Amino acid sequence: MIKKLLSSILVLYVGLMTASIVFAQDMGIITGNTKGTYYQFGLNLAQLVKSRGIKLNVYDSAGSVQNVFAVYKAPGTQLGIVQSDVLAFVAKVQTDPVLKRIANKTRLVFPLYNEEIHVLARPEIADFDDLTDRVVAIGEEGSGTYLTARLLFEVSDVKPREMVPIGTNEALAQLKQGKIDAMFYVAGLPVKLFAEDVTAGDGLALVSITNKSILEFYGSAQIPAKTYAWQDEAVNTVAVKAVLIAYDFRGPTCESVGKFAKILYDNLEWLRGNGHPKWKSVDLNVAVKGWEQYDCVRKALQKSPLGTSRTPTGVNPVLDAIKKMFSE
Repeated sequence: MIKKLLSSILVLYVGLMTASIVFAQDMGIITGNTKGTYYQFGLNLAQLVKSRGIKLNVYDSAGSVQNVFAVYKAPGTQLGIVQSDVLAFVAKVQTDPVLKRIANKTRLVFPLYNEEIHVLARPEIADFDDLTDRVVAIGEEGSGTYLTARLLFEVSDVKPREMVPIGTNEALAQLKQGKIDAMFYVAGLPVKLFAEDVTAGDGLALVSITNKSILEFYGSAQIPAKTYAWQDEAVNTVAVKAVLIAYDFRGPTCESVGKFAKILYDNLEWLRGNGHPKWKSVDLNVAVKGWEQYDCVRKALQKSPLGTSRTPTGVNPVLDAIKKMFSE
């Protein structure tokens, strides 16, 4: 009798486990550096959808170009976060035919937030133009920081002595050691790396970006005083838009991304109250120039394409700059 009861319990247990496997949906999102805002957004999204039948695996990455590839070919990675100017750069500048083909069918799921461009430097460097003839870390090749930094120097005609393509962690270490003069980091404030690994004793400061040529193509922004404990004054800078993307697949991916998008859309207030501070500035209804929203998302939300019934307020600030730079 006891053996029969134990057998029944085992069968029930296996059945429940099997049901959980059947009904739990695995998805993946590729983000960025583990100390960056993309990664924190990914963790917030994973927490949101966990109780709603989706296990969202959050992957770090070397940068936005990798993320564009990943949503197309990485197993179990349906979603990614990239900078809007990075995808425009890939679409308009890159000569790799495979990457261009992928970019052409990469779709917007939702616009997210503005990413402030941080330039951290030695104290004698007060403005972006002071980077002339300096040694500057611009992020790992292929990263969003790398491509944005290259574009900033291109449109401003500021010429550093050397552009060093290294990651942000290594760049900060070299900056502290005096091996380089400045470093770029494009991420939504507050940046965890600067909040945790920089102190007043390091003698470093954020650099303002007020170059008129840059302001023609990028939206102005500000890093408020005391965003970081060591930062006493507000710093004027510029920003790009972070966007959530997917590849234009049909079938299961279409359905799963649509379901995910509906959960995110209906629970934005929860994310604003429980997630990274940048969720407070997210407007999921803003149109982003140069991007087409995934029709699977529109279908799930039962909405028309972003921007068709009103004047678009979101912009891709370097799309026209890229066309101008590389068509002349």
